[in-house]
Amino acid sequence: MVIYSFASRKKPGLFAFAADQSGRRLPDKFAPWQLTQRINPDAALPHDLDRATVEEALTESGFQMWRRRKDS
Repeated sequence: MVIYSFASRKKPGLFAFAADQSGRRLPDKFAPWQLTQRINPDAALPHDLDRATVEEALTESGFQMWRRRKDS
């Protein structure tokens, strides 16, 4: 599965993965969202996030949000 990574322009440090390039299912309250990366099926996710967990969330809800740790 190709995964698309987005950054919230409204809430710095808030990111999301989506199953589609448009990010149409991302929460409006944190929009606008900026596409930051296309992650191929054989590539690792940033910050060692678990790909199986993310793919499950994408299948169920179409997106998964995450925050960068403050010490990163």
